[in-house]
Amino acid sequence: MHPSTFSLVAYDSKTGDLGIAVESKFLSVGAVVPWAQAGIGAIATQSFANTAYGPRGLRMLKRGMAPKQAGAALIAQDKDRDARQFGIVDARGRAFSYTGKGCYDWAGGRIGKNYAAQGNILAGAAVVAALAETFEKTGGELADRLVAALVAGQAAGGDKRGQESAALLVVRKKGGYAGFNDRYIDLRVDDHPAPIEELKRILELHRLYLGKTRPADILPIDYDIARELQVMMGLRGYYRGGVNGKWDEETRRAFREFAGVENLEDRWLDGARIDRVVLEFLRKRFQL
Repeated sequence: MHPSTFSLVAYDSKTGDLGIAVESKFLSVGAVVPWAQAGIGAIATQSFANTAYGPRGLRMLKRGMAPKQAGAALIAQDKDRDARQFGIVDARGRAFSYTGKGCYDWAGGRIGKNYAAQGNILAGAAVVAALAETFEKTGGELADRLVAALVAGQAAGGDKRGQESAALLVVRKKGGYAGFNDRYIDLRVDDHPAPIEELKRILELHRLYLGKTRPADILPIDYDIARELQVMMGLRGYYRGGVNGKWDEETRRAFREFAGVENLEDRWLDGARIDRVVLEFLRKRFQL
């Protein structure tokens, strides 16, 4: 991978999450650049990417090497080191970024507390500065901070050659689907004219489908909401009863099927209750 890539690897000291966000004028950048392991570290390898840097670097971090030590070892073992660019952060927030002298201009990186930002074939140094400074000043979950940094990097000029793909990987111990792995968020936009904006949209869908209901978002299903859902489900063949505003067994059974088809089962609430996020999504998706 050479064409125009910028990335940010980062650690969240509050949650322990580790992640990478990347954008490139290259097909399916998420299949090449991001590598991470919960409790260990995160690595972005780019510019004629040596994908062995990912698993090899993570093994070094797991053995207790600091990112700077691991980075130096990776470089020492690579005869094509001058063409490489990569960033590393570990689960203590220590960071390292390397840009080989053979990377195409503009190319460079910047490290700070809990992050490493880097890019090549960029509009200028302002792109990496925007990545770093936006990450530093943005609050919220790590995923939001990483995507905000990508948006800022693109606004500062981004890739010289344009855009094609973007990816976001965040790892958390047992944070993956059903707790079976650590891929808390693993999203990719492989080919799109505005990949960062598309990545933001997909991240919101990820939250909708896999996020947990907040107590403040639990609404009682009253007559009006029950009737609204009955009409919505009736038009789509899930409900065949009367539009009576009653949250009876037939209506509940139809709504469970409806929610499952729409991938909303993780936000299902027992009794006459509904997640506000679910209701707003359904209203937007199925405007009456």
